[in-house]
Amino acid sequence: MIHSAPSPKIPKTYLAYLFDLDGTLVNSEPLKGKALALACQDYDSTTDYTIYQDVMGQDWPTVTQHFFAAANIKPDLNEFNQHFRLHYQTLLKEQLRLSKNLLPYLEHLAKLNCKIAVVSSAANWMIEQVLTQLKLEHFFDLIISQEDVSQHKPHPEAYLTALKKLNIKAKDALVFEDSFAGISAAQKAGCDVIAIRHEFNIKNDMSAAKTCLSDFKELLD
Repeated sequence: MIHSAPSPKIPKTYLAYLFDLDGTLVNSEPLKGKALALACQDYDSTTDYTIYQDVMGQDWPTVTQHFFAAANIKPDLNEFNQHFRLHYQTLLKEQLRLSKNLLPYLEHLAKLNCKIAVVSSAANWMIEQVLTQLKLEHFFDLIISQEDVSQHKPHPEAYLTALKKLNIKAKDALVFEDSFAGISAAQKAGCDVIAIRHEFNIKNDMSAAKTCLSDFKELLD
């Protein structure tokens, strides 16, 4: 059962709005799980893609080892990553969707005198494909990816890096996250956090977020 915060109206306007990518801007979390399972299948092993729920938001070595253990395989990681990438890119092209009413909310923010950024632990190629495919690139002033940091969420490095590059204080930034690791990272950086609920993050504790929602329309009403 998901642990979540209530959903009050956001009481202030921020100078920066920082968005995680997977599960926050788009529905890519289950697609990532499916791609991992398909990559395992390439090694003649079957595993349930929903086991990704157990490690969602954690670093890639933890995620892949979780699948390797479940599938009882010991592939070369670089080779496995190539299999994963091919499957994931295909699934993104076929099934990628924006989170509910994200586009109107981004259009709303674009009219404000604020900064908007993507702060993700995903590899740069993943972020680029998602933003390009859905024609979102023009909304964002900054993109922080896996390649820009040495510490994965829940370490706050990604958010601290974004704040520094945007020249924004933590108290003036609002973060959107869909995992316990992401929420923890943003809070350690000193930012307020809104948790995004979806069907795939039911095992993540959202109770520390300022509020929790499943539809960005709740911020436009």
